[in-house]
Amino acid sequence: MLRHVTDDPVRAVTLAWRALPAPLRGLVRLAGPYGRAAALWGAGDRRGALTALEASPARLAAFSLAVDQPAVARSALARLSERSGARPRLAARLAYREGRLTDAVRELDGAGGWRNARLRTTLLAELEMLKPGSLRLGTALPEAPKPASRTIKILHIVTDALPSTGAGYTIRTQEIAVAQRFTGMDPHVATRIGFPVTAGAIDGRKTVTVDGVPYHRLLPWVMPGRMDRLYQAHLKHAARLTRELRPAVLHAASNYANAVIALALRDAAGLPVVYEVRGFWEDTWLSRHAANAGLKLSDRYVRTRALETHCMTEADLVVTLGEAMREEIVARGVPARNVIIVPNGVSEEFLRPLPDGGALRASLGIGPGEHVVGLVSSLVAHEGIGTLLEAVKLLSERGVKARALVVGDGPERAALQRQAADLGLDAIFTGRVPSSKVRDYHAVLDVFVVPRTPDRVCQLVTPLKPVEAMASGLPVVVSDVRALAEIVRDRETGVLSPPLDPGGLADRLQELLGHPDLRAKLGASARDWVARDRTWAHNAARYREAYGRLLGADGSADLG
Repeated sequence: MLRHVTDDPVRAVTLAWRALPAPLRGLVRLAGPYGRAAALWGAGDRRGALTALEASPARLAAFSLAVDQPAVARSALARLSERSGARPRLAARLAYREGRLTDAVRELDGAGGWRNARLRTTLLAELEMLKPGSLRLGTALPEAPKPASRTIKILHIVTDALPSTGAGYTIRTQEIAVAQRFTGMDPHVATRIGFPVTAGAIDGRKTVTVDGVPYHRLLPWVMPGRMDRLYQAHLKHAARLTRELRPAVLHAASNYANAVIALALRDAAGLPVVYEVRGFWEDTWLSRHAANAGLKLSDRYVRTRALETHCMTEADLVVTLGEAMREEIVARGVPARNVIIVPNGVSEEFLRPLPDGGALRASLGIGPGEHVVGLVSSLVAHEGIGTLLEAVKLLSERGVKARALVVGDGPERAALQRQAADLGLDAIFTGRVPSSKVRDYHAVLDVFVVPRTPDRVCQLVTPLKPVEAMASGLPVVVSDVRALAEIVRDRETGVLSPPLDPGGLADRLQELLGHPDLRAKLGASARDWVARDRTWAHNAARYREAYGRLLGADGSADLG
């Protein structure tokens, strides 16, 4: 937060509104015009927030950039005098947001002031770190001992983790590690430098154990601000941990920020590297800025894609989640023999009967005769949740009593709540819930919906949440995009629906809500499919085989 205050105080105000407990959010209004605008924005009144700053182009541009509205910022900059001292920095920030990193540096050429100079240096450092092979440790690490029979020590290198952050990414990490422990392996997890303190958690413990899995925090006394220094500090701390643990395998999970650390450690210690590609983050970034198609040619997209591809091709083995992702990786030049699929799975808990949802339904204000359709998800644009809301509105107009239940949080929450209000829906938004409570909300739902958009990232990346819902025996309706069609066979284990088509989604929901026997049949088939091949226990065997390959023929035999 300190860095936001010094580098971008406007963004600090908007983050403060999100971070504060609801009863205290009104205090943000005391932070002047930006505080009042942040309060309006946080409440879902986006037009009101921008209108409140209309009289000052500089303020409007700064606030628009802080809340990720580049078109408004661009319009405000056009009204700003060329002689304005704020112009170079605002123009650089706009270029940065749009991925035009070289242009961002150019906007600051010759601009006076220490803030402009520091921003320019920071941007140059980021450009440098996007060059493949730019990170090196410089000193050798001791060779790891050969693993004993059936025991392999793995160091997973990830971005964030439980217990501080609960999401599909962190749940996958935990379930992988738990399953590996159960089969006799010795997994350890290292999170990104500064986590969880940099994520807002006041937790300076060096190691935290969750269900027997040790999570190692890389916590420096001072967090570097420049990207090159940050990576060097991360590598230094990771090397120290590697020296202490002496793992046999380094297993980095998306994105490249973790992979480059693992590759640098391999160069120093001679350890094999697995790169687990859980998503294509450059396409996720692009999906959040879909209104700007030209961003696919931006510095950020092109350089990030190139660095991701470098990490894939340099790794000793690449793991990914589905066939569409595997084909994309192979198309980037990774030999097919070096890419294996370890899909998203579930723990045995998800295969148990659902709890009674009656009490939770009542506490949420759901009437006895109402159907409930919805999802558990991060509330981001490419999830397409607005399409679900429009479909529920159509159901209402057709006389079908249905409530939308949206479990989760994210940057689109306020806008979705405003959309629901504008549609006249009494939709339920719970906010983020603990992962241990997810099945309680599954028990409330009649149909689980995954209304993802047709963005490239949705075509490629298979999410975890629908697999969990299928394991719970819920009927699922998902967008007919390739990554979801891999896990849902239409009319057998679920129903496919055209993306961004509220009418088509309403038709499919109406059919399911009107036929409880069909819902039960689809839910049972989905659960059986998950139980056969989509458990973490099955996945642990896949990892054991993969590590055995990396450790050589002798190791493979020893690992059974």
